[in-house]
Amino acid sequence: QVKLVETGGGLVQPGGSLRLSCAASGRTFSSYDMGWFRQAPGKEREFVAAVSWPGYIYYTDSVKGRFTISRDNAKNTVYLQMNSLKPEDTAIYYCAADSSPSRLGVSAASRYGYWGQGTQVTVSS
Repeated sequence: QVKLVETGGGLVQPGGSLRLSCAASGRTFSSYDMGWFRQAPGKEREFVAAVSWPGYIYYTDSVKGRFTISRDNAKNTVYLQMNSLKPEDTAIYYCAADSSPSRLGVSAASRYGYWGQGTQVTVSS
């Protein structure tokens, strides 16, 4: 069982930055694929970024060059540094984790069995 807790959301002006953190419980964090997803009002949950247990990194096209995902296995934490934020980045951001073998890619929400409660990010002037 893994518990995920996201922090770091808030209100920021367009062009600003935020860093989200996702702290995970458990002793085998280093073996988990970790992902960030987001869901805006009236829209489906969408993939943002992921870092696999060996360290491969993936981004959705709309955040490439602006967002950076990283993990610190010693702290059981994954981060999402978000720069040059735009109003369309406004959403609830969720952290996800799983270590089970899967044919699903890291961008598929159904690949993950563990989810955090989400943290609100609002980009507005």
